[in-house]
Amino acid sequence: MPLSADSNEVILSNTRHWLTRAVIGLNLCPFAKAVHVKNQIRYAISEATSLEGVLMDLEAELNTLAETDAAQIDTTLLIIPHALAEFLDYNDCLFFADQLLKQMRLAGELQIASFHPAYQFEGSEADDIENYTNRAPYPILHLLREASIERAVDAFPDAADIYERNQDTLRRLGLAGWQKWMSEPAGE
Repeated sequence: MPLSADSNEVILSNTRHWLTRAVIGLNLCPFAKAVHVKNQIRYAISEATSLEGVLMDLEAELNTLAETDAAQIDTTLLIIPHALAEFLDYNDCLFFADQLLKQMRLAGELQIASFHPAYQFEGSEADDIENYTNRAPYPILHLLREASIERAVDAFPDAADIYERNQDTLRRLGLAGWQKWMSEPAGE
């Protein structure tokens, strides 16, 4: 079943709002602001309605990112609004996405991060606020360059603490605070 009947314009708007309010606005990823400001993020909307279609789109986007100068595209958000609505299906897709990365011989050059509207960390309850660190308006495969991650980590000495800091931020905010924060317009 498709996750969303939104138009591509609405999908992009919702994704950018999430990126600017949650990821950048709450500083969930201290590396995101620089690539956002430099317009180095590629937003690719998958029209796929099946796992196979998603993997085909993922292969094309991995190739595009690998073949494009980082100054033009440093990272890609592959937005999947019409497939993988169930988190367990999405989680299964991650296994195949990692296998594809290896088959394409891009492991070590690129990596894939994961976001989903129903994201749930292993060992957590579905409604735990900590899960919101990886919740996005649509299933998203975030394609990153290893070299960019290494540079960012070198510039941010406490990178290993980001995960815990993000969970602390969301615990302080709470669900009501998250909902209020996300309902406000992005202040770009």
